[in-house]
Amino acid sequence: MKLWQKNFVLNKEIEFFTVGKDRYLDLFLAPHDVIGTLAHIIMLETIGVLNINELNSLIKELHIIYDTIRSGKFKIEYNVEDIHSQIELMLTKRLGKIGKKIHSGRSRNDQVLLDIKLFIRNKIQELVFIIQDLFNVLIQLSNRYKHILIPGYTHYQIAMPSSFGLWFASYAESLIDDIFFLKSAYNISNKNPLGSAAGFGSSFPLNRKLTTEILGFEDLNYNVVYAQMCRGKTERIVSQAISSIANTITKISQDICLYMSKNFDFFSLPENLTTGSSIMPHKKNPDVFELIRSRCNKIISLPNQISIITTNLPSGYHRDFQTIKEIFLPVFDEIKNLILIFTYLLKKLIINKNIISENKYKYLFSVEVVNSLVKDGLSFREAYKKVGLDIQKGYFPPITDIKHSHEGSIGNLCNKKLKYLMIKLIKNFKFEVVNNAINKLLIKSDLEGS
Repeated sequence: MKLWQKNFVLNKEIEFFTVGKDRYLDLFLAPHDVIGTLAHIIMLETIGVLNINELNSLIKELHIIYDTIRSGKFKIEYNVEDIHSQIELMLTKRLGKIGKKIHSGRSRNDQVLLDIKLFIRNKIQELVFIIQDLFNVLIQLSNRYKHILIPGYTHYQIAMPSSFGLWFASYAESLIDDIFFLKSAYNISNKNPLGSAAGFGSSFPLNRKLTTEILGFEDLNYNVVYAQMCRGKTERIVSQAISSIANTITKISQDICLYMSKNFDFFSLPENLTTGSSIMPHKKNPDVFELIRSRCNKIISLPNQISIITTNLPSGYHRDFQTIKEIFLPVFDEIKNLILIFTYLLKKLIINKNIISENKYKYLFSVEVVNSLVKDGLSFREAYKKVGLDIQKGYFPPITDIKHSHEGSIGNLCNKKLKYLMIKLIKNFKFEVVNNAINKLLIKSDLEGS
């Protein structure tokens, strides 16, 4: 079944090529297509396109379809083009011509736009709380190991003293910026495109503000042409936010791979979390972190892929957008699974607590010696020169008693402030507004009595 089908038989090769992976990919969108259709038909009843009995019949059947989707038993039939066609076909089989009325005042263009935005909202909510769990683990590790010093590096050369507390908390704060970026992407996604139809509106007196309220959107995309231009743009912006998260994860994974080598020996993992070599019996490889690193790097490329697909497309709908679904819809599960396994591994890291005692790290404390001379009255340049010359002569007694006290330093990590910022930021998403709206749509008694 095709919603656009006329009195001709489509060439099978063309049909196979144009449908592509939609039957599989649209299963990601299936529950959201039902939710969007519920909002649309409630609105249609208020403008007289449906009567109350028709509305209640449709609501009842849509709830049955939704339950089938949630149970995992829903399928898009082989001869059906997409999720929109499948749901309309099911309603028409069960309710006759009433099922054919649900498409009044909308196009597959604004329908899939709506589905994608509802999908994005839902997936961002899942992702935010998984990131928060990772953030909390990083803060816990930072607090637990805040007194254990490690070398800090610039240019891969030892630079100044750092600490496990400082290192773990640095990535926790990075996640705060990632969530901030994700919040911006969420705001852009949280606007209602329904009613833009094929990109030029409708002659039906659609109540777009009503569907906006029913679906819990913050606002609507007002201009119907721009609403269509959001296709591709929204996915690119969201993927940029996700790529920022992936960038944080890949960077810390690279650190861990480096620090687990025997040359550094900052960390180790239990043997059952490492892999071995087919020829070298001593090997304990951090393969999971390496795979996390590579898969995050693949996600980082996603915004560029979407940009290339949409570059130079004029306004309006183009079938090019179908290709974006293939690379965009699965990315949420990919990043979610990467964060989950990464968080699990972080908890299992075994910390070397005696790193800094090795003689090769004594020059880490050169700045501490410079600063102590400045406190004794020398200018910084004089002190810097003196310590540099002492190092050249081979005479350098390090000062290892670190007393950094300013905000964000070894002795003042500000982890409580970071936790406050994360909690505040997550509250600003106002997920409860969306959840309450969707839950109300899915409560059968409320709708059937409307």
